[in-house]
Amino acid sequence: MKRKVISAVLTASMIASMGLGAIPAYAEDEPIKIGVSIWSSTDVLGSKCKEILDAAADALGVEVQYVDQGHVSEQVTASVDTLCAAGCQGIIICNSADSEMMSAINTCNNEGVYLAQFFRIISEEANPDIYELAKASDYYVGAVHENEPENGEKLVNILLEKGCRNIGLIGWEQGDATWLGRWQGYQAGVEAWNEANPDDQAKLSDPQYAGTTSEGGAKAADALMAADPDLDALIPAGGGGEPLQGAISAVEKAGKTGDIAIVSTDFLPDLGERLENGSMAGESGGHYCDPLFAFMMVYNAIKGNYTDFGGTFNDVLFPYLYVASPDDYAGYETYFVDQLPYTSDELVAMADQSLDELAETAAKLSIEDAAERAGA
Repeated sequence: MKRKVISAVLTASMIASMGLGAIPAYAEDEPIKIGVSIWSSTDVLGSKCKEILDAAADALGVEVQYVDQGHVSEQVTASVDTLCAAGCQGIIICNSADSEMMSAINTCNNEGVYLAQFFRIISEEANPDIYELAKASDYYVGAVHENEPENGEKLVNILLEKGCRNIGLIGWEQGDATWLGRWQGYQAGVEAWNEANPDDQAKLSDPQYAGTTSEGGAKAADALMAADPDLDALIPAGGGGEPLQGAISAVEKAGKTGDIAIVSTDFLPDLGERLENGSMAGESGGHYCDPLFAFMMVYNAIKGNYTDFGGTFNDVLFPYLYVASPDDYAGYETYFVDQLPYTSDELVAMADQSLDELAETAAKLSIEDAAERAGA
């Protein structure tokens, strides 16, 4: 029989000392409430995340509470306290630096609340102590994330193959793990190109930082264009889509649309038009379902379907989609923009999958997969 949380004041160590082990936060007669700590539920990417999470919540009869924390460290950690206090039995969280996850995991351990990351994973190499804290936790369910170095390398190769050689780089927050992974990939792509093409060298600028605003993206793009009159490409690395929009506006204002190729991560709602008019050269994205899988992980943990997290680290890798032409984008628009890639019935079925099955479902999501399930 499942047991309810005994008291919010019982810590993990007290529970262990009583010999109770991890205490599920759910009883059959209780409604489920899941909290979402997110940088923004209203920007380009965040609003799509909210759309798919709301669809899953409706399909499963789950209440969802959002806290927008703006990727401000104090607000990230405070959001976990807020959602625990609001009665959430589980929380999914992004953005979340490894240092912020230490606080989040400790809070959730103490409160008996399940926790999963989306768009992020704790670095075992850079922060082994925090990784081990997550691994040992009975409430940290796992992380859903992308292969960011691969993403960065594929994007910079789109530019190199289009003939770009002077590439300006725009980051969002220094030290952010996802940003650092993408930057690693951009650098690897340029280095590989230069090694293979000694007479046709490319260069990647030091990053300008934009935060997560359109204004920041515009200022960063202006600075890069001023610093290099031969600039022929920009990579606004991410940050939810707003920095990209600001960079595009700055290039348009400078009269250099088509002369400066732009690639980025996080699909814009008008990406098809921008690929057509040359204001975008390519993009990776379509990954707004990433938090859906973190949501399903926490949902199953609350229901007692996923157990024994202590001593393991559940790592779910989610694929990016890549587009570099209007034709590439057409299928995405049909199956990811005009409709969600999963129906209500498919979302309900997903909630009955084992953790391994859920990871397999995440890994195979693509335009082709969505089209096939839609009967195309």
